[in-house]
Amino acid sequence: MTLVTAGVLVLDCAEPEKLAHFYKELLEAEETDVTANRVEIRNADGTRLAFRRDVNATPPSWPRPENSLQTHLEFVVGDLDAAERRVVSLGGRPIDTKDSTGPVEERGYADPAGHSFTLRRVLPTAPKQG
Repeated sequence: MTLVTAGVLVLDCAEPEKLAHFYKELLEAEETDVTANRVEIRNADGTRLAFRRDVNATPPSWPRPENSLQTHLEFVVGDLDAAERRVVSLGGRPIDTKDSTGPVEERGYADPAGHSFTLRRVLPTAPKQG
């Protein structure tokens, strides 16, 4: 018998309805559970995210070292430029401004509540550097 039957990544935020809308549109997902303080979504491949109201929520400050990144989301996309346009049109913003000399395989963003996430062309195989 399986002990764990489902996993959901939960992001705390001040306005779960607004943040759920951002990710619902980005991931082409559907709402699967909505309460006064929590919204859960799931997309076609089964990715599940939930957004929980936290009246004291403050945006993460990544990449500043004094408040380092502890967790982030990663999404694999076929076209980074098209995905970036979609993120920005939904209220997200680029945060990874590193100057790259080769083809960029990943880009960092913040959602409207400040949580960081990465769009990548392929899943990473090497450990994080820096």
